[in-house]
Amino acid sequence: MKKSIPAVVFDADLQIEACRFSQPFPNHFHEHYVIGIVEDGARRFSCKNKEYTLSKGDIMLLNPGDNHSCDREGEEPLDYRGLNIPKEVMLDLMREAKPGRPRSLPGFLRSVVRDQEAADCLRRLHSRIMERSEGLEKEELLLVLVAILTQKYGNCRDYRLPECRAEIEKACGFIERHYAERIHLSQLCGCAGLSKSTLLRAFTKEKGVTPYRYLEAVRVNKAKALLQEGVSPGEAALATGFSDQSHFTNYFTRFIGLTPGAYRDIARDKKTKDKKESSHGA
Repeated sequence: MKKSIPAVVFDADLQIEACRFSQPFPNHFHEHYVIGIVEDGARRFSCKNKEYTLSKGDIMLLNPGDNHSCDREGEEPLDYRGLNIPKEVMLDLMREAKPGRPRSLPGFLRSVVRDQEAADCLRRLHSRIMERSEGLEKEELLLVLVAILTQKYGNCRDYRLPECRAEIEKACGFIERHYAERIHLSQLCGCAGLSKSTLLRAFTKEKGVTPYRYLEAVRVNKAKALLQEGVSPGEAALATGFSDQSHFTNYFTRFIGLTPGAYRDIARDKKTKDKKESSHGA
C-alpha cells in the first residue's frame, strides 16, 4: 500500500510548518513568510500583481502581507512544497545570522528566484520535517537556507512591512478589529473618509486585494489560531465571522489547502507529541 503524504506538518523544534500541495489558490496573503519550491508540473503565479510562469526548480519568496495567487499551467500534476515561517521565528533566525545587531525582519526583494544551492537546502529541510526527523540537522538547514536567501535576495536593513496610505490603513485597522462582525462597505468608507469607488480603487492598489478578500484572509488567519488551540470548526466559524460552517470550510480549504477539521487534527497531534516529549524530558 502506498504511504500517504501529509499535507502539513508542524515542526515543534523549529516552530514552522512544512506543507505539500497540488491545488490552486485564490488571491490572498499570509501573516508569515513563505519559502516554497515547485518540484513537478507548472503553475501560473501572481505576486504583488506581477505575473510569472513557474516550472520545476523555481523558488517562491513571500513576505508577510504579499498578495499572491496560483493556478495550474498545462496538464502535468503540480507538486509544490513550502515552509511557513512566523515573523517571530524569522526574527530569531536573523539574530543568529547577524549576531550583535538589533533584530530586524528581512524583506525579500524578489518573489521568484532560481538558486540551486537554496533549492537543495530547501528540499532536504522539507524532507526532514515531513519525515518528522529529530536532531541538529534541521536547525542547521533552516539557518543556512535563510542565510542564503536573505543575503542574496533580501534587504535586511531594518525592514518594515509595507505601509499603505493613511486612509487605507484606517480601513485595514477597522477590518482587523471587527472581522468577527458583519462589515459593510459604507463602514469602511466612513472610517477612511473616502467614497466607495475611491476606497475600492485605492485599497486594491495598495493591498493587492479587495477589502472583502482582505477580510476573508484575516478571518482565515484568525481561525487557524483558534483551530491550533483545539477549538471545533463550528466554533471557529462563528468566532471569526463566517456565515456558516459550510462557507467557512470552503474558504479555509481554498486558502490553506486543508479542511478545518484536518488542520485541527494535525495541530492536536502536534500538541500531543509535544506533551509526551515534555513529560519524558522532565
